[in-house]
Amino acid sequence: MTHISLIIATMGRVAELHDLFDSLVAQHHPALDVILVDQNGDDRLAPVVAAYAQRLTLRHIRSPRPHANAARNLGLRAAIGDIVAFPDDDCTLPPGTLARVARIFGDPGLAVLTGPAASPDGGLGSGRWHRQGGPITLATVWTSVIEFNLWLRRDTALALGGFDENLGPGSAHGSAEGNDLVCRAMAAGLQAEYDPSLLVVHPDKRLSDVAAERAYRYGMGLGFVLRRHAVPFAVWSAFLYRPVAGAGLALLRGRLHHAAYYWQSFRGRLGGFLSPQTPQPTPMTA
Repeated sequence: MTHISLIIATMGRVAELHDLFDSLVAQHHPALDVILVDQNGDDRLAPVVAAYAQRLTLRHIRSPRPHANAARNLGLRAAIGDIVAFPDDDCTLPPGTLARVARIFGDPGLAVLTGPAASPDGGLGSGRWHRQGGPITLATVWTSVIEFNLWLRRDTALALGGFDENLGPGSAHGSAEGNDLVCRAMAAGLQAEYDPSLLVVHPDKRLSDVAAERAYRYGMGLGFVLRRHAVPFAVWSAFLYRPVAGAGLALLRGRLHHAAYYWQSFRGRLGGFLSPQTPQPTPMTA
């Protein structure tokens, strides 16, 4: 049976982890281990770990700094599964998800598998999602990847150097680390597939106060990664003119909150696109 390691970088959440772990127990996938990478400065998670110690193969490790990708990479080095994934600490997995992933990775040529976000209220979560499944390309990777629904062969993830720690939450370029990782896999000639029916449930933060606040940092990450991978003009230009158009339309309709979100997205994307490039990650060892 395909062994799966789930690496969960967590900080500040407790109740949500109970929901996530309950959904993992309900998978009934015997070849599963969970690596909880704790970025908290206290022992708030000790009762959670104790509550699930007999129900999950659960390892609790500490991250030396509060940084999502550093925590994910720390967990990746500790992983033992054939397949690794990185669900957020406020996600849940629908029943049968792990069995489905294991079946799809029965294809020996497949290195990377992705799916979209699902909203707790039904339907897909926030963001643009590609409608068709199949091989991921430089044109579709932006609408086919989210970090908490990204599955890789462990050897592939290690060879690629894991997530770039200059990207993602905790850094100035606050997003697109998953897109970057998949782009690096494709650049290495590896097969990456998108399955629109492979869902992971995540709270929908569409145009919320939190989303507006983060729009600039998230835009910085996306702009940086668009430039790093020499994406065609027809693809990257749309990520600049769409938020400008969105801001203008929102202003005409008197939706100031929406306009601020789109404007901050544009500012971030342009800033990230013009940022100096940094070296890409190098292979890591377990």
